[in-house]
Amino acid sequence: MVEPYLKAWNTMISDCNGAFRQDYQAVASLLKSCAGLSAIKCGRALHGSIVRIGHVSCHAVSKALLNMYAKCGALDESKKLFGEIGSCNDCDPIFWNILLSGYAGSRVYDAETLRLFREMHGANYPKPSSVTAAIVLPVCARLGDVYMGRSVNCYAIKSGLDTHTLAGNALVSMYAKCGLVCQDAYAAFDSIDEKDVVSWNAIISGFAENNLMEDAFRLFSSMLKGQIKPNYTTLANILPVCASFDEYIAYWFGKEIHGYVLRHNELLADVFVWNALVSFYLRVGRVEEAELLFRRMELRDLVSWNAIIAGHASNGEWSKALELFHELLTLDMIEPDSVTLLCIIPACAQSRNLHVGKMIHGYVLRHPLLCEDTSVGNALVSFYAKCDDIEGAYETFFMISRRDLISWNSMLDALVESGYNTWFLELLRWMLSEGTTPDSVTILSVVHFCVNVLKEDKVKEAHSYSIRHGLLASKFDVEPTIGNAILDAYAKCGNIEYASKVFQSLSENRNLVTFKAMISGYINCGLLDEAYITFNRMPSSDLSVWNLMVRLYAENDCSSQALGLFHELQAHGIKPDAVTIMSLLPACAEMASVQLIKQCHGYAIRSRFGDLHLDGALQDVYAKCGSIGYAFKLFQLIPNKDLIIFTAMIRGYAMHGMGKEALGTFFHMIELGIKPDHVIITTVLSACSHAGLVDEGLNIFYSIEKVHGMKLTMEQYSCVVDLLARGGRIDDAFSMVTGMPIEANANIWGTLLGACRTHHEVELGRFVADHLFKIEAENIGNYVVLSNLYAADARWDGVMEIRKLMRTRDLKKPAGCSWIEVERRKNVFVAGDTSHPHRIDIYRILSTLNDQIKEPFQLNQLLNLQLSEC
Repeated sequence: MVEPYLKAWNTMISDCNGAFRQDYQAVASLLKSCAGLSAIKCGRALHGSIVRIGHVSCHAVSKALLNMYAKCGALDESKKLFGEIGSCNDCDPIFWNILLSGYAGSRVYDAETLRLFREMHGANYPKPSSVTAAIVLPVCARLGDVYMGRSVNCYAIKSGLDTHTLAGNALVSMYAKCGLVCQDAYAAFDSIDEKDVVSWNAIISGFAENNLMEDAFRLFSSMLKGQIKPNYTTLANILPVCASFDEYIAYWFGKEIHGYVLRHNELLADVFVWNALVSFYLRVGRVEEAELLFRRMELRDLVSWNAIIAGHASNGEWSKALELFHELLTLDMIEPDSVTLLCIIPACAQSRNLHVGKMIHGYVLRHPLLCEDTSVGNALVSFYAKCDDIEGAYETFFMISRRDLISWNSMLDALVESGYNTWFLELLRWMLSEGTTPDSVTILSVVHFCVNVLKEDKVKEAHSYSIRHGLLASKFDVEPTIGNAILDAYAKCGNIEYASKVFQSLSENRNLVTFKAMISGYINCGLLDEAYITFNRMPSSDLSVWNLMVRLYAENDCSSQALGLFHELQAHGIKPDAVTIMSLLPACAEMASVQLIKQCHGYAIRSRFGDLHLDGALQDVYAKCGSIGYAFKLFQLIPNKDLIIFTAMIRGYAMHGMGKEALGTFFHMIELGIKPDHVIITTVLSACSHAGLVDEGLNIFYSIEKVHGMKLTMEQYSCVVDLLARGGRIDDAFSMVTGMPIEANANIWGTLLGACRTHHEVELGRFVADHLFKIEAENIGNYVVLSNLYAADARWDGVMEIRKLMRTRDLKKPAGCSWIEVERRKNVFVAGDTSHPHRIDIYRILSTLNDQIKEPFQLNQLLNLQLSEC
């Protein structure tokens, strides 16, 4: 495009007519064309010709030359030329403005721009104009230099430029970007004599950028009442403001603006306005209306496609986003860019669609510009990681030509999440060897790695690095993310002392996560009192912390404290959720309080939680407390039963020895097409064992591998050994134990020992016990079972031997304990205890029951004696 101008220029050079040589306007036009095309080589050639024919002395040509060099980014040549035409600079601010514009436009020489402005201002002549202010003020905003911006503002006020539209707009924008919107920006806006649409857009966007949405909308309403009409920029600014309000209000305001657009043809014809409306509807979750509007657009650009694809993805409609992407690929005039891919690649990751993601990766590889885009490469690394294809992520990482810190962090996070600890260390060393400085995200991955491998010394190294590089200071860690992670890591590694020190160091910067991490650390170390003290010191707490504390007491046999906390959180005006009820249920089970379970169940029904995990937990607790009927009623009422619900019901039947019912429920689940897991199969085997259903249990055991394609677990072997042993098939049980492909654990040998006790298999029991004592010598239960086995066979020497062995090893049998709830009061009974207030009545009734039990036995003995005499 430049060649015709050069040809014309050469024609002018060769023309001998002196008048033609004085056509300065034509020369300036050629230079302007070079500036517009960034044709620096042609511009330099023209500059040489201008010098030879003497046109350089002309102001118009000098300005055009200076503008050409400035627009082409040749700032050194611009400055040199500016110095050569110094006499012109003294009388015309345009020369200064051209040079300032060149430096400001580069976005690299912001400091030099401000220095030049100070030089111009200090020269006193020519005076800076409103154009000068409009050039310099955005630079102040980029640098966040409010002091310089105020200086320009003061000069504008003294020279009267603050009332000019151009300078006033720049002042509004500068103050807004520096966060001074309420007073300074609005004052600058108010000073403008003739406000244009840019003025209104600057102040509205300023309030919106500073999260003052109501003020931004109020200004928009004021604009509508005046003479200045909104343009596409105004609507692009105000629609996100509307979307920030409550759902109903946002939708209503958006519809009003949509109606305004439909009444103004100039807006209706602008694709930018349509894009803004589509984005708005997607932000407020009105996906169908957004797509309807998208389909009605006569002209769609890439922004339109990116908006609709990103909108579907952000609303969780991953498959629809992929469909739209495929539709975009069929178009001839529009091709996806990096923004499109950054929208669609996460959609593949969320839907775990590895096949489509690989196809998109292939598309990227076929387009060099996309392939060189680092952000696209980072997104692909994250995609492969979320699809558990770590090797694919690693290969993609190696293909990124210009890796940034996000690239390294994405790959490190992928490795640590998947447990590739060796690869993680190698990559971290490589990153450090290349001179890449870790940031807070890197440190979080390192801390996560330390927790995975439980390396306390590595946590200390990460902690030290964070301190040395100031990553723990509030300036970098306002939400104490790193501090919380380090605290949690120390706690999980068992170093509660260091965790407590980190907690104390964060005293000025703690948040909810800090307290939760510290409380969890105390809980893991069994320090219940410290956990409660920390909980009480929290300035404020949410329901999750209350749930944590309720669960803490409920799971540590402190049912009264758990119940007290539950009532306390309600007294604080906090409404319990499904997790709260689930946290309280272990306390109900520990108290064996059916009444309390019913209360929890009733609350869940009234609150309409609809949580299958809670329903399963309620079934389980009902069964544990002896109310299998209530558990079955709850089971029947659940419409969409899943594996959790079936497992809870079968577990309840197993507890009550109802093997046939458990089997019937299990087979019903299979008929519904629900695939079993190891937990439910183990539960069914346990039910068969307790009910004596040997053949049925064996059939299920043999189906684990053959039918369901799962590997046998130690728990399942234990169940089938117990099944055979309870059924009297001791030899088969022993053969099962000795023939296992994996070495039997103490639980299986203990089951076999108990069976020997039941069926009086003394010699086999002794052999099993000897093997068991080698595995777990400190379990007193095994000694008691063998002792009882000897006693049942009148082997008193064996009994004395076992008791002697128990004394030698200082083993003591804990006292038996039981409890019952009577009239909503828990009554605890410990063997040999006489502390109960009704102990006399209780022991009298027990004595009566004991006599009644003995009477049939004595009668049987008498009958047997009479029969023998006959």
